Amino acid sequence: MKAIEIDNLSKSYNKGKVQALSSVSFEVERGELFGLIGPDGAGKTTLFRLLTTLLSPDAGRATVDGYDIVKEYHAIRSRVGYMPGRFSLYPDLSVEENLQFFAALFGVNVEESYDLIAPIYKQIEPFRTRRAGKLSGGMKQKLALSCALIHRPSILFLDEPTTGVDAVSRSEFWDMLAGLKERGITILVSTPYMDEASRCDRIALCNEGRILGIDTPHDIVRGFDNRLYGISAKNMFTLLERARAMEGVVECYPFGQRHHLVADDSFSVEQFTRQLSDIEGLEIASAEPTIEDMFIKLMKR
Repeated sequence: MKAIEIDNLSKSYNKGKVQALSSVSFEVERGELFGLIGPDGAGKTTLFRLLTTLLSPDAGRATVDGYDIVKEYHAIRSRVGYMPGRFSLYPDLSVEENLQFFAALFGVNVEESYDLIAPIYKQIEPFRTRRAGKLSGGMKQKLALSCALIHRPSILFLDEPTTGVDAVSRSEFWDMLAGLKERGITILVSTPYMDEASRCDRIALCNEGRILGIDTPHDIVRGFDNRLYGISAKNMFTLLERARAMEGVVECYPFGQRHHLVADDSFSVEQFTRQLSDIEGLEIASAEPTIEDMFIKLMKR
């Protein structure tokens, strides 16, 4: 039995005018760290709310830990941990009080699950009397994760848990997830950050309520079969506009300090540099594709 099974799940808002999810289907294996990768508006939060039984689907079905999300929602709620995108703990309660409150909700005590949350909670335990609303972003993140784990869930849902958190805290958080995976917990995590996708066992690239592709991070990138170049110049905007009009250029878009240029077989580096020789500081070199490049390619289909 899969940890999560989703079959043609759809959900709309505003009397069907806004399609948040459209016939989404995929499975998550037990013990897997599975990532939903996509921008705001891709449908990630709606999917999480459906799977944690906070919303009901318009069509399709799904099971979580073997239980139907509509017919057996009570069983699901006791088996999953959910960390929503916004900090949703009680800001006027202390760190310790928040943890005790969520333990009481699930009929457990903190001591019973302390071994599971200890690697996370120990980092904020020195501040256990501080009000949750006064914590830094990284500390709020750790407290929210501790509260989501306090009842020892078999499946953990994390909706954009690192949004608005500094780079160091982001890295620490993913190290924590790797530790939880080793404990056998299935994790479904969403993120808009493409660089975090490589930390997952498998990923689903999603946009506008649809799944664009599902595979391991490595095999997703292997699916990029065009020639790719990194280009730069003193005037990057002019370079972008003129590159897009060149023969053999399939796509060109900003990518960090360079632009990425996707080319077909008719593209010639020599012709490109010759026709753009009047652009000061022009540089072009082969580039290795990333998940973000593949995501952009799939969006254009």
